[in-house]
Amino acid sequence: MGRISRLWRAGIAVLPVAALAVVGAAPQALAIDTPAIVVQDGVTQPVFGYADAIRERLFIDSTFDSDKDGLRDIIAFDVMRPKATANGLKVPVVMDASPYYSTVCRGNESECKADLDGDGLLDKWPLFYDNYFVPRGYAVILLDMVGTNNSTGCPTTNANEDNLSAKQAINWLNGRATARNAAGQVVKADWHNGKTGMIGKSYDGSLAMSTAVTGVKGLTTIVPISGPTEYYDYVRSNGVITRGNSYVASLANTVTNPERRDYCKPTRDAMAAADGDETGDYTSFWNERSYVKKVPNMTASVLLYHGLNDDNVRPDHFSKFWYALAENNVPRKLWLSQEGHVDPFDSRRAVWVNTLHRWFDFWLQGVQNGIMEEPRVDLERSADVWETYADWPVPGKAETEILLQPGTTGAGGLGLVPTAKPVNGAFQDNPTQSQNTMILNPDTVQPNRLAFLSAPLTAPLHISGTPVVQLRATADQTDTNLGAILVDYGTAERVNHRASGEGIITLETSDCWGETSPTDDGCYKQTQKRVATSDLELVTKGIMDAQNRQSIRIAVPLVPGEAYNYSFPLLPEDYVFEPGHRIGVIIVGSYSQYSSQADQTRANIEVALKSSNIVLPVVGGTAAAHAAGL
Repeated sequence: MGRISRLWRAGIAVLPVAALAVVGAAPQALAIDTPAIVVQDGVTQPVFGYADAIRERLFIDSTFDSDKDGLRDIIAFDVMRPKATANGLKVPVVMDASPYYSTVCRGNESECKADLDGDGLLDKWPLFYDNYFVPRGYAVILLDMVGTNNSTGCPTTNANEDNLSAKQAINWLNGRATARNAAGQVVKADWHNGKTGMIGKSYDGSLAMSTAVTGVKGLTTIVPISGPTEYYDYVRSNGVITRGNSYVASLANTVTNPERRDYCKPTRDAMAAADGDETGDYTSFWNERSYVKKVPNMTASVLLYHGLNDDNVRPDHFSKFWYALAENNVPRKLWLSQEGHVDPFDSRRAVWVNTLHRWFDFWLQGVQNGIMEEPRVDLERSADVWETYADWPVPGKAETEILLQPGTTGAGGLGLVPTAKPVNGAFQDNPTQSQNTMILNPDTVQPNRLAFLSAPLTAPLHISGTPVVQLRATADQTDTNLGAILVDYGTAERVNHRASGEGIITLETSDCWGETSPTDDGCYKQTQKRVATSDLELVTKGIMDAQNRQSIRIAVPLVPGEAYNYSFPLLPEDYVFEPGHRIGVIIVGSYSQYSSQADQTRANIEVALKSSNIVLPVVGGTAAAHAAGL
């Protein structure tokens, strides 16, 4: 008896790939050996083999020449697909394009691609996507970004050559490009159903987004995990350099195979010469490394994940992209966790795998499982405590102005420490001041900061969105930096995202997600949340170069002693200040633990207190702020 006949008699729904609907004909009317996707309980089932899956390594000519050698770069990618695709099964693709497969490698256990027997085909496939999805009727492609692993050329750190690498494979899948195997034979994707989903964390996530904003036909959905969306924001913030000089070139060096690093040095040197490190301003160099403004080109849906406490790819990357998706009505869902730069597979494993499975089934297999009718947002409020919302920012939030004022706390704003009534708050920029010095002992006057505190809150205060600090200030130098920190002063158990592991502890026990072969399994070490009781929480922060007060593109020196208005965003957040806690806003000059570029002017800065405030995105707006005692 054929597979379909057996499954039919067992009461399992069978979806022929062409129709993707429950078969209603009598069993004898079916072709006994017709390969088909199987759906039970609303999800595709693992009815195809893994050990016997077809494995290929293919090469495709690109449309660019990253190393300027006069030859178009060749993009390499590894394919795994069910054996049944050789007998008529049409399947979609799950693709992870990455620069990391032979250097940093992937996942919490740093898995690299590996050809163990030297036959030119992968034996070890990083991550669980192949183990889990191939048996369920998907093909998996792991693509080597230009200049990495088996691809030729040189990495360009999110420039066009990087960004267009995966597009070449999607064009091939849809019959618009030619791929060959190692023997030079042309290989066609006659097994593909026309739909591809891209997924990946960090750099891989940025490659998924950069491919989607090209509008390439055949890319149906993307799942970016903690990926940069604006590379300027990855290495800059409002005119301030936040990572070391020539970071763009340095990262390109990291992902290049060691034996090719000398060869690719001219490419890196060209990037270093063009990145504008001498000013930190936004230049044309960053335009091709910007995805947010290209969102209107997208046709792919988005399942977006980010850690609210990610200090590597900071949360403004997800928020700017998310806001643009909303403006353009892109079908979307969002997960926000309390961890740092952590994959949801290591944060909320079982629920994530189930969600990802249903997401791909809906968008790539056409399974009507209702996932798009569910709440749009999953948000981790505290360790392993998740809430759902209709959208983000949470509906009902309103931009609420909280004064930074002289005098006592709790009188409609945050009071300056001490509670005397000066007209201005004065402090001196200190480029060596530590973050702990900035935020600890808020009731104590310190010479290199201003501390504003609320009275103990009388009700919870929920913020959801992007806070903005608005200062009226003078400096006695032609330049200075400005920084602001929003702090929750109150004892609570919290995810300890600043310790090793960025909020998780990797255990010695493992669990398995998918099928196995003699050389590859789907088993991974389990994790648990790292929690600690602390007296405060740094909620969010922001910085700017005072010379970029008008624009990140143009620096305008200060006139010493002249007052200017400064407005700059903090990183987005979704946070609840509990009753009895105090809200603190710390104002500083340089912020060495946020920025690699401390301003050395050591300017004396005065803030006009009656003209300065923080605008908080308060759920419930002014009424909720007043109820909490602000």
